[in-house]
Amino acid sequence: MSKDEVILRFEGVSFQYEPNKPILDEVSFSVRKNSKITIMGQNGGGKSTTFGMITGALKPESGQIFKTTGLTVALSRQVVPRDELDLSVRAFFEKAFADAVKAGLRKDTGKIYDIDPRIDEVLEVVNLKGHEKMHDRIIRTFSGGQQARLLLASALIQDPDLLLLDEPTNNLDKAGIEHLTDFLKAYKKTVIVISHEADFLNAFTDGVLYLDVFTKKIEQYVGNYFDVVRQIAVQVEKENRKNAQLEKEIQANKDKANFFANKGGQMRLVARRMREKAEELEESIVDTRREDKTIKPFIIPAPVYNGDILTITDFSMISPKTHKPVKRKTHVVLRKKQHLLLKGPNGIGKSTLLESLASGQTPGATIAPGVTVGYYRQDFSTLNFDDTVRESLMAVMKEHREETMRTVAAGFLITGDLVNAKIGSLSEGQKGLVAFARLVLQQPNLLILDEPTNHINFRHIPVIAEALNTYEGAMVLVSHVPEFVEKIRIDEILDLEK
Repeated sequence: MSKDEVILRFEGVSFQYEPNKPILDEVSFSVRKNSKITIMGQNGGGKSTTFGMITGALKPESGQIFKTTGLTVALSRQVVPRDELDLSVRAFFEKAFADAVKAGLRKDTGKIYDIDPRIDEVLEVVNLKGHEKMHDRIIRTFSGGQQARLLLASALIQDPDLLLLDEPTNNLDKAGIEHLTDFLKAYKKTVIVISHEADFLNAFTDGVLYLDVFTKKIEQYVGNYFDVVRQIAVQVEKENRKNAQLEKEIQANKDKANFFANKGGQMRLVARRMREKAEELEESIVDTRREDKTIKPFIIPAPVYNGDILTITDFSMISPKTHKPVKRKTHVVLRKKQHLLLKGPNGIGKSTLLESLASGQTPGATIAPGVTVGYYRQDFSTLNFDDTVRESLMAVMKEHREETMRTVAAGFLITGDLVNAKIGSLSEGQKGLVAFARLVLQQPNLLILDEPTNHINFRHIPVIAEALNTYEGAMVLVSHVPEFVEKIRIDEILDLEK
């Protein structure tokens, strides 16, 4: 294949999950060999759906998808499926090969006889090595950040012609993101990435597929991520200027038409021409791009609680050197309006500590009686995927008021039929918005937040940061996104590594 050869092409592709609710409408675009492409778009707008059609997991309603003969494709998923959490690392990678063959993404048998050395090699690529008996370790025993690296490794080990990365930076610490960025810069094959991390994308992107959630189309741009954002802004400004000029001309013609119509006689013919001219101009008005909707500013109410809310005297963590649990002493006392940031690299035990705090099972931590705990988990396992959104939101309300629930939900872009959709059918970003809506309705005294920006559209992040910054209860936060943390008032830092 030559470098300029098109290896993937969508022609007039349409897709919908439900009748009369299109996700993609006659979408056309192409991807060239060795290019590095970003997909931009709003949560729930069809980015992961597009990946599903590239892999063949989803079939278009109409149109055609062309792939170069023999093209191998591998997908790095957002999260480890629940039915794979109890697999060993070796079984997890073996399943990745078998699933690829089953989906028609590989032409071989999928049986790999030298899998152990290949696992060692790919774990080094994703900077996840040095653990004893790694191949036999169970997936659920890894931290969220380590699982993110395993997901990436499960795609890389297949050495595909086309690598699809769905939110690959979620849960990764700073070192992990830097390592992934360097890898992608040097990667010699084709990559398509879904991500909300602007600086990460700009480091390697040479083209953007912009999925417009309103028109259901995909627009193709050339250039790095920031170039494309600027191009879109210029285009919107140009369209708005043109429309403003047309509106002035339309109004002028309507005013003249009204003036001449009142004169009678031959002037009525002039008036009719003026109206026809106004109608022609109205047809020239272009639909300017409507930017993705942003969630409304919100407050997480915190009933006043006087006194100590959370006390931590000691905790367990994983030693970066021995990879075994060790105890550490500390002295942290949180009262209302006090925010604690937990720091440390992937795998040190931050999520485990948050989980034990939320469940009240940390021997060295005490949550005061009567305190309501709001817990945001990075894997959304606090949500029942079989519940509808309505049931999930109502479950945390002290008073079940439909109007209150729907008002809060609408602020998080959960409207119409989405309220009656099952949690499990939502995109990861939409699950995150449901989780925040639950916190608003729950009104907790203590917030425990584990990577709350994962999967969230970058437009929403400043709104969420402001809500947390002004939160008046006690808060414990884990986040690997410096730009997000900088926007939040932090009163104390507990660095597990130090």
